[in-house]
Amino acid sequence: MVQPEQRIRESVVERVTESEPTPEEIKEQQLYLELGLVADEYQLIIDHLGGLPNWTELGIYSVMWSEHCSYKNSKPLLRRFPVEGARVLQGPGEGAGALDIGDGQAVVFKIESHNHPTAVEPFQGAATGVGGIIRDVFSMGARPVALLNSLRFGKISNPRVRYLFEQSVAGIAHYGNVVGIPTVGGEVEFDESYEGNPLVNAMCVGVLSHDELQKGIATGTGNPVIYVGAGTGRDGIHGATFASEELGEDSGEKRPSIQAGDPFMEKLLLEACLELVQKGILIGIQDMGAAGLTSSSTEMAAKGGSGMVLNLDEVPQRETGMTPYEMLLSESQERMLLVVEKGKEDEVREVLDKWELSSAVVGRVTDDGRYRVRHQGKLVADIPVNTLVDDVPVVHRKGKEPAYYRQFADLCPAESLTGADPQEALKKVLSSPNVASKEWVYRQYDHMVRTSTAVRPGSDAAVIMMEGLDKALAMSTDGNGRYVYLDPAKGGAIAVAEAARNVVCSGAEPLGVTDGLNFGSPEKPEVFWQLEEAVDGMSEACRVLGTPVVGGNVSLYNESKGTIHPTPVVGVVGLVHRRDHITTQEFKQEGDTIFLLGETFPELGGSELQLVMEGEISGPPPAIDLEKEKKLYRVILDAIEKGWVSSAHDCSTGGLVTTLAESCFGKGLGARIQMKTPLEPIVCLFSESQSRVVLSVPEEYAESLRELATHHGVACSAIGRVGGDTLSVCINDKHVVDTSVRQLKTDWEGAIPWMMNLSSTN
Repeated sequence: MVQPEQRIRESVVERVTESEPTPEEIKEQQLYLELGLVADEYQLIIDHLGGLPNWTELGIYSVMWSEHCSYKNSKPLLRRFPVEGARVLQGPGEGAGALDIGDGQAVVFKIESHNHPTAVEPFQGAATGVGGIIRDVFSMGARPVALLNSLRFGKISNPRVRYLFEQSVAGIAHYGNVVGIPTVGGEVEFDESYEGNPLVNAMCVGVLSHDELQKGIATGTGNPVIYVGAGTGRDGIHGATFASEELGEDSGEKRPSIQAGDPFMEKLLLEACLELVQKGILIGIQDMGAAGLTSSSTEMAAKGGSGMVLNLDEVPQRETGMTPYEMLLSESQERMLLVVEKGKEDEVREVLDKWELSSAVVGRVTDDGRYRVRHQGKLVADIPVNTLVDDVPVVHRKGKEPAYYRQFADLCPAESLTGADPQEALKKVLSSPNVASKEWVYRQYDHMVRTSTAVRPGSDAAVIMMEGLDKALAMSTDGNGRYVYLDPAKGGAIAVAEAARNVVCSGAEPLGVTDGLNFGSPEKPEVFWQLEEAVDGMSEACRVLGTPVVGGNVSLYNESKGTIHPTPVVGVVGLVHRRDHITTQEFKQEGDTIFLLGETFPELGGSELQLVMEGEISGPPPAIDLEKEKKLYRVILDAIEKGWVSSAHDCSTGGLVTTLAESCFGKGLGARIQMKTPLEPIVCLFSESQSRVVLSVPEEYAESLRELATHHGVACSAIGRVGGDTLSVCINDKHVVDTSVRQLKTDWEGAIPWMMNLSSTN
């Protein structure tokens, strides 16, 4: 790469159009503040350029140095994640991570947020979030095979929240269904803290052969830079900056910043790019995502140790009179940037024409380490490329422990909840929108397209079969903002452990993690403390459980009304080594013994029971012993692979009795539970202690399971049998729950549809 002392700045026009301020006006009127840059950053830009930036150059720096593109506030923390492992083919730094799954195949996956756009325009905001993550995956050369999501909204009783929820789900469904990628799983939670700023995280999973793995890189002096896809418009300009600030009362005025998606175009783009990958003629490929043409071109040049010159006159445009500033910063959707060998332009164009896609050679790779942009015969930007990507100013912040944290440490929520009636409490928890059936959501998704879905939405993890192989991929998203609010380190670790546990319960070995870090403003010391603690907890969990972080997303400034629960979302992908190991959560046959693996403690802080009974959360969340968690996985996977397990269900939100009820719903089979415990019944049934799983096992394997668990030091209790059509729970010889499965399922299935119908009846 060209060294800083070798940089030579050409003469740059001072003003592209009469409507744009001059470099002198920018400095005198401090107009850089409007673009999210502070005075020190503006001075650093001057130092990098050796002179005052013009409006176009300032815009380029503003998006590339935004938190959304540069992670300048979070980068020091992200370095704490374990990112290496025997299966890692591609870690953080590319469009998505890639892990080896054997047989010359790899799984590619990533999670990405689209929170701010969804808060302003929920349908398009959520839809284009899906489109962006799909492009991240196929830009790696992988064919997308599954979509998941993780959604957070305010209280569903609020009409505005119901509107955001309904439109977001509709946008997700529309985009995925049209492109033809099954949406196979996810999670939805509701809490007052998300009232003004919903969280919409989309995850995409793809597969490829090792030799098809692509990177977003620009190398080879003189090689053409090819623009492919939709024309550039004025939508999404400064979307990266918009995502790097708090939403305020004027957020609705930023509606023009929200991009409009075209999933039909995306489908063509996907197929064309994968055909080019198979032909082996691509040097580099990258999605024009956040910061559009600017980010894709500068990042590809920086990763290639090269430079680039762009001619904006060649950029396909769908609006007239666009300025360089607008073309470079537009975030119009369904666009890709390619670099190929010089002389292969016609071969590329032939493929793109076949798929009826617009394309144009918009630039060339150079060897001088500079990013030069020309428009109408003029040089409108001349910037050392690594100052945009590698030399971003990093902000080293210090966190401050919030006052509430110590106040909660000595509380014991179990004491105030022990008087509750378990049967009434179960009805309330099952009817809570956080626990209730999400069928209202996933029935809108096509989860069977491509016919590879082995486990549909509704179980612990989704499972996708691998074509031509006797193996499958399991995948899950998880997170609990309440736990992270009460104790960020514990909550962060639990987010990783629960997502991995879901995958294990499906019969899969957890392979790796992608994360979406949704937090408030890092400029607030208490929020930065939450972020730092959560990252530490997640990092430790990933190290102990052997699940490296191969990519993800940081989304900060997610608050508009006070505070928001810190919400790291974790996506885990696992490998089912043989298809007959695939396991689901519902009880399968009468007479099976029901086992509880793991120990139950009086842990109701941040629990669903506490929330539905008291309307707020307090106290410490459950503890997590990662070594015990790891042993639990080994026992479950061994038992599944030996053919002993009929069903497996993670015991988490809502506690043991909720897990049992959900296990009954699939086939309508009841359960007779008898337990001896020193705990109060309400605590025993609704505690959310970690590292617990409910298994149903045929009687002939019951003793073998006990021996296996004992060998690994995992607590294992036979607590009942599958049978009948009621859920009957007897604790210390006293019946505390005795209700028909049909009635419980009615409460569970009907809660969200009933709440959503409030908008049509009020």
